[in-house]
Amino acid sequence: MLSFWEKESFVKYDYIIVGSGIVGLSTAATLIEKFPHKKILILERGIFPLGASTKNAGFACFGNPTELLWDIDYVGEEAMLELVNKRWQGLMALRTRLSDKKTGFKQTGSHEIILDIPDDFENKIKQLNKLLKKVFEKDVFAITKSHKIKEFGFNYSLAKMLVSNIFEGQLHTGMLITNLLAYLQKKGVKILNGCTVNQFKDFKSGVEVLVNNEISFQATKVAICTNAFINQFFSHLSVKPGRGQVLVTKPIKNLKIKGNFHFDEGFYYFRDVGKGQILFGGGRNLDFEGETTTEINTTEKIINNLKDKLSTLILPTHNFEIEQTWAGIMAYTPNRKPIVELCSSNIVLGVALNGMGVAIGTNIGEQTAQLII
Repeated sequence: MLSFWEKESFVKYDYIIVGSGIVGLSTAATLIEKFPHKKILILERGIFPLGASTKNAGFACFGNPTELLWDIDYVGEEAMLELVNKRWQGLMALRTRLSDKKTGFKQTGSHEIILDIPDDFENKIKQLNKLLKKVFEKDVFAITKSHKIKEFGFNYSLAKMLVSNIFEGQLHTGMLITNLLAYLQKKGVKILNGCTVNQFKDFKSGVEVLVNNEISFQATKVAICTNAFINQFFSHLSVKPGRGQVLVTKPIKNLKIKGNFHFDEGFYYFRDVGKGQILFGGGRNLDFEGETTTEINTTEKIINNLKDKLSTLILPTHNFEIEQTWAGIMAYTPNRKPIVELCSSNIVLGVALNGMGVAIGTNIGEQTAQLII
C-alpha cells in the first residue's frame, strides 16, 4: 500500500520506458534531450540490464563479408544495404552522444577468418564493396596477405584467408552503459531496478503499468524495449530469442591478437580485452533449437566448443586458462530487421536488434521515441 507521499512523487510520469538496455536508455536520451522538463522513468527487472547490453562483446561492427553475402541471398541487396546503413549511422549517433573516451571506442579494424573459401569469393568481395560504396564511398573489405595469418598466430592449416575491414572498431561495454546511465541521471531521468512489469493497461488518457504485482505506475506514453523478452507481453510477434555464450581467458603472454575477429558467417567472434586476454563468444549455430531460449546460463556443449576452437584455430601455440564464462540473450526476426511500432495509441515497441545492439541501439531508441512524442 502506497503512502500519500509516494502517490504524489513516485508513480506519475510523462514517459515510462521498460528495459534499461541500449535501446531503452537511448529512447530515454532522445526524449529528455527534446523535452528536458518532462518526467521520465526507466523500469528494469534486473540489477543490471537483463538481456545483452552489459554482456555483449563490445564490437562496434556492422557485418562481416560472409554474413552480408548471406543477407543478400536471403533478404536481397537493398535490404542488406538498409541494414548496414542503419548500423553505421547508429554507431555514428552513439559516438556523437557519448565521446569515444566515455565508451572506450577504438577504431581497431576487424578481420574475418575464412576457413573454407567459397567459390568465386574474390569477385563476390569486389561486388560487395561496389554495393557498400553507397554507404561508405570507398572499399570496405580487403583480402589480406596470407602472412598476416601467421602474424596473428592462427593455425595456418585451418585459416585459409583473412578479409579485413578498416571501418569497424571495439568499445568497452561497461563504460558505455555506465556513462549512458550517468548522462541520463544528470538530466533528471529516474531509473528503478528490480521492477518486473506484469501488465499494461492503455486508456485514452494514458497508460497504467503494474510492477511486481504491487505498484501501479502511470504515464502518458510507454515504450517497451525488452528485446528478446518481448514475447512475454506480445506472443504474436515474429521474434525469437538467441542466447550468446562467451568466455574470457586469463592473461596470455606475448599475445599477438589485436582487434576484432569473426568466422563462420559471424557465428563466432573474438577480440583482445584487458591485459592480453581473449574474449571469445558464439557457437549458437551448433544448436539453434537449444539456444533459442531466454535462460541466461552457459552450457558445456557450447563452452567446450569455444575452448576447442581456441586451442585448434586461434591459440594453437599458446597454453591458456579460462577466467570466466557468461551468457547474454539477443533477439532475432526472420527479415533481420528490428521492430519499432505502435501496439496501441500510447504504447510503442522498440525490440529485436538481431545481435547488433551496439550498432543500431541508438537509432532504434530514437525511432522508438519519435513514435510516442
